Amino acid sequence: MSMVVTDPRQADNPIVLANRAFLALSGYTADEVIGRNCRFLQGPDTGRAAIQELRDAMVNQRDISVELLNYRKDGSAFWNQVHLSPIHDDAGRLIYFFGSQQDVSDRRRAQDLEAAEHRLLKEVDHRTMNALAVVDGIVRLSRAETVSDYAAAVQGRVHVLARTHRLLASRGWIGVPLSVLLRLQLEPLGLDRVRLSGPPVDLPAPIVQPLALVFHELAANTVEHGSLSASTGLLDVEWFPPEADGRVALRWKESGGPRPQPPHRRGFGAIMIEAILERQLQGGMQRRWETGGLEADIRIPVTTPHEAVLPVL
Repeated sequence: MSMVVTDPRQADNPIVLANRAFLALSGYTADEVIGRNCRFLQGPDTGRAAIQELRDAMVNQRDISVELLNYRKDGSAFWNQVHLSPIHDDAGRLIYFFGSQQDVSDRRRAQDLEAAEHRLLKEVDHRTMNALAVVDGIVRLSRAETVSDYAAAVQGRVHVLARTHRLLASRGWIGVPLSVLLRLQLEPLGLDRVRLSGPPVDLPAPIVQPLALVFHELAANTVEHGSLSASTGLLDVEWFPPEADGRVALRWKESGGPRPQPPHRRGFGAIMIEAILERQLQGGMQRRWETGGLEADIRIPVTTPHEAVLPVL
């Protein structure tokens, strides 16, 4: 076991004895250790709280065990479990401190890994439950005249979630630029008839999949009923810098297609857009059916007011 003895009767409580195990642990020679205070083992990331605990124990002359990050002579760091005990003479006067040291880096790494794995498993479980909640809403609320049309509607929406999930994973779940998310949903429509413009805006990861579903529903309606159902139709999507309330204004403007007809009843797509934008993300959308096509003013958050999971609809 690595051991040192220090003399608190001398100035700065220097080391007066160090065994070979201590020299091997620290990488120093005896000449470099004897006569110095043990603080030479400290470094930039040594915890101040642990140092204060040791100081308090010495002032109060009591035993203490504490773990702190120390540094060898070569600069490499290790977790050091230090046990410190005061030594008194027959008259009860403090004459030495005895300290033992043990490298517990492997144990600390194992503990950190276990904690990281636990956090990862909780996050995976959270994301899985979120995705399943969205899929459940899609399966229950999608509508179609035939079984094949229903299957296609569900499959298309679930595919959007999967594609967006891969995008988030590729970026380390740190968020996605708005332009990238829009391109991901609109590229299948043919970007020769889609124009995107706006400043750089980053979307936080929790709202990316719900917004992907919003853009998917809008795009699907544009292809089926809107401007892109005609060979002359165009789609312009423009967004603006974030406003003071943490939302971004986005304008969805169709032109050159057939004259749009306001729907007689809300379909699943409209219900989902309303649920995500208004009830869940505290944004919104206003639609106008102009002569040239649908125009929609959308307000989307660039901060997350709460968990961005599609609610149970």
